[in-house]
Amino acid sequence: MQVIARRTLRQFWERHPQAEGPIRVWFALVSKANWRTPADVKRQFGASVDFVGDNRLIFDLGGNKYRLVAHVSYSFGRVLVKFIGTHKEYDRIDPETVKWRGR
Repeated sequence: MQVIARRTLRQFWERHPQAEGPIRVWFALVSKANWRTPADVKRQFGASVDFVGDNRLIFDLGGNKYRLVAHVSYSFGRVLVKFIGTHKEYDRIDPETVKWRGR
């Protein structure tokens, strides 16, 4: 899968250095994946991924300290990062409508 918004991920771990490892692991796994359906994602990530409307996925990273919301286009093989934040920041957004705005 092509992950769009790598710079967004880097900017987040620059503010939260302890998040760099889990984000890099997630990025490496997703970049090598070839998801065709949500079932493919569930097989790979199990309980650490949830699904909401509009082909959006919520990933728990770093032992659930961080949340990443992404929109997946299975037909184009792309994953667009819509949000990454701490669990507390995630609690203040609607994952079905959030749009990334650089901080």
